[in-house]
Amino acid sequence: MRPLILGLLATLPVALSACAPGALPGLGSTLLPVTAQDNARRGAVELAVKGNFGPVISDITAGGGPALERAFDAAGVPISDRPARRLQLSGDLELYEVNPGALVTSLLLWGG
Repeated sequence: MRPLILGLLATLPVALSACAPGALPGLGSTLLPVTAQDNARRGAVELAVKGNFGPVISDITAGGGPALERAFDAAGVPISDRPARRLQLSGDLELYEVNPGALVTSLLLWGG
């Protein structure tokens, strides 16, 4: 029993490091206060996605377009990452078609 407890304690630092700020780029820790900059960025991404939801979904289906680029810009997704992100978005299109919040969250995760 003692080796099991010691083994679990040994893995604790690794498990806790996943909760550290910066462990998931683009998403702030829920333990840290949200800044005005975080709120502004999230609001901009939500407007870009939800305000133009039909065109954004059409752009994802087409492999790109101006509405999707505006959403990428609002989220701060690096230009070099965008081709891979377009593929990811098209692969999960069924999810995003029914859940614009999931699309907003993905863009925030990928952005800066």
